[in-house]
Amino acid sequence: MSTRSRIIEVTAALLAQSPTGDVSTRAVCEAAGVQQPALYRLFGDKDGLLAATVDHVWEQYLAMKRAAERSADPLDDLRAGWDSHTAFALAHPNAYRLLFATTLTTRPESADEAMRLLREVLDRLAADGRLRVVSTTAAQMVMAANTGVALALVLQPSLYPDAGLSALVRDATHRAILRDVDAVDHASDARTAAANTLTSGLGELVPATFSPAEAGLLGEWLARVPAAEAHSTQK
Repeated sequence: MSTRSRIIEVTAALLAQSPTGDVSTRAVCEAAGVQQPALYRLFGDKDGLLAATVDHVWEQYLAMKRAAERSADPLDDLRAGWDSHTAFALAHPNAYRLLFATTLTTRPESADEAMRLLREVLDRLAADGRLRVVSTTAAQMVMAANTGVALALVLQPSLYPDAGLSALVRDATHRAILRDVDAVDHASDARTAAANTLTSGLGELVPATFSPAEAGLLGEWLARVPAAEAHSTQK
């Protein structure tokens, strides 16, 4: 094992055991058997060390998501992704807080990949015509809600003692972004879903069918459809 890997492993262990959610570089160096100059040479500063450690801990979660077989129904994958996200937060509260509830000057890469994996599932739902909003917005809504309820469970367990709250927030969030495919479709709902489905596939049409400029213009037109339908519904 390299010195860098050993330091990260030690930091992850100390972080998991920390009652405050913090670790000192001195404690890390003592446990890893290295001098502080070596730590700073490898990671730049404490934030760099913590960011690398968060990525290391979250790699377990992300590797599991990458390896997971797709379900026949992407909605099953969306639900499972939410539940595994919350479960991981509860199992690794200090690493979770560092990723989503701190302002590290060195940004962990884990959050970006978690969003990318979520977007892949939502793109599949969009391709099936099942999203009320474009997949980019849906991903932001789902991630914000998922991290919000997970942080509530992690940071304020006395106020949020029931982990079952996560499933309630999950279902409410999913109802907000998904069409009810079992209900009779209203014309406006169908038009919005069609626009979102086309938007999700624009990237695959460049450059085979459209130039980037043409795709950008088409994307702008399609984005107007949900807004126009929402406006007409409010009248």
